Amino acid sequence: MKKLLIFMMSFVFLLSSAPLKAQAKADPPTVSADSVVLMDAITGYVLYGKNENSAYPPASTTKLMTALLTLEKCKLDDVVTVGKNPPIVDGSKIYLFEGEQLKVRDLLYGLMLQSGNDCAEALAEHVGGSIDNFAVLMNKRALELGCKNSNFVNPSGLYNEKHKTSAKDLALIMRELSNKPEYTQIASTSFYEIPPTNKSAVKRPLWNENKLIQKSSQLYYDGCQGGKTGYTTQSEHSYVSYATRNGQKLIVALVHDKNKTFFPDAVNLFNYGFSTFESVLLYKKGDLVTTYNNNGVTVPLLAASNFYYVKLKEDTSPAPKFVLKDENLSVKFFKTGDTIAEGTVVKNNENLGTLKLTSGTSHELKQVLQSSPFKSMNVKMEYLIPGVLIIIGGAIFMFKKYKLFNKLFNKE
Repeated sequence: MKKLLIFMMSFVFLLSSAPLKAQAKADPPTVSADSVVLMDAITGYVLYGKNENSAYPPASTTKLMTALLTLEKCKLDDVVTVGKNPPIVDGSKIYLFEGEQLKVRDLLYGLMLQSGNDCAEALAEHVGGSIDNFAVLMNKRALELGCKNSNFVNPSGLYNEKHKTSAKDLALIMRELSNKPEYTQIASTSFYEIPPTNKSAVKRPLWNENKLIQKSSQLYYDGCQGGKTGYTTQSEHSYVSYATRNGQKLIVALVHDKNKTFFPDAVNLFNYGFSTFESVLLYKKGDLVTTYNNNGVTVPLLAASNFYYVKLKEDTSPAPKFVLKDENLSVKFFKTGDTIAEGTVVKNNENLGTLKLTSGTSHELKQVLQSSPFKSMNVKMEYLIPGVLIIIGGAIFMFKKYKLFNKLFNKE
C-alpha cells in the first residue's frame, strides 16, 4: 500500500511538472468546396487548407484580379468609353452600350455588386488595350503576388478550360485587394445607382450579391468587408471574402462548390478562425530588436517594418526568438536608418519569417578604420593620413628625380 501511494504521488508530480502545452487546435468545420483556404491576411499564413493549391475554374471570382489591376492602374474618376465587344458578352451584365462613357468608379460597382461581365471587359480594354493584353497583365500580377496555380485568359471568369486558379491564389489576390480602401468601400456597399450617361437617360440600380454584408440577410456577418461570388455550370460555385475583428483580418476562399453552401461555409470558417487563432504584433516598426556587439562596435538594430505572427489563442508558450544573420558590421559604414542587417524569427524550431533591420546609429569611415580588424593592426587615424601623404610625396619626388636623371642621361 505504501509503495502504491508513493507511485501515485510520483505520477501526479510528473504531470504537474511537465511543460505546459497549448490546448489542441479545434477541428475546422466541414466545407463542401473542392479547394478551400482560411488565411490570416496580415501574415499570409494559411490557417486551414483543403486542396488549397489545386486549380479549378473560378467563375466570377476572377473579377477580383480585374478590380485589383483597375485600381492599380486607373483613377476612380477616369472616363471609360465602352467598345463594341463588352455589350455583346455572355452572362451577367448591366447592359452597357457601345460608345457609352462611364467613370471607372461606376464600372467597378457594376463589376463587384452586379458581377457585370460587360463591366469586366470594358475595364480590361481600357487598362490593357485588349482582352488578350489584359490577360497577360493578370498573369504577370498573379506571379508577383506569389500565385503558383493560376492561368487567366479573360477578365470576367466566363468558362474556358485554360482559365483556372486555386483557393490559395484567390486568397493572395484578395489579400492585396483588401488593402485598398477604394475596394472595401465599393465591395461593402449594399446598394448603388449608376447615374445617367451619354447613352442611358435612367439610373442603373445595383444590389450587392454578397449576403454576408447585407444586414437584412440571415447570413449577415459582422465584420465582413467585402467579397465576390462566382458561378457557371462548368465552374460550379465559388466565393472569396474577408472579414476583420479586433485588429485581425481573415480571408476565406472557396472554389468549385457544387452544393452552393459557400455563404454558411464562409461564416463557419470565419468563426473558427477568429475563435481559434490570433495575430500578434511581435515587433513594431522602429522597435529595438537586438544590439550588435563586435570588435568594439555597438549598433542598435531596429525593426524595418511591423512583424506579426499567428498563434493559437490558448498557446501560453514563450514568444518567438530573433536570430540575427551572421555578418560583420564593424567593417561597414552606414547612417542612422539604413537597412544593414536581417534575421529570422523562430518558434519551436519553425521559421516564422524574415525581418530586415535598420541601424539606430551611424558608423562612419573614421569609426571603421579605428575598429578591429584595423585597430588590431595598430593603425590609427592620426598616423594613417600623414603616413599616406608621406608615401605619396616620396613617390612623386622619386618619379621627378628619375625623369630628371633620364633626361640628363639621354643628352649625354
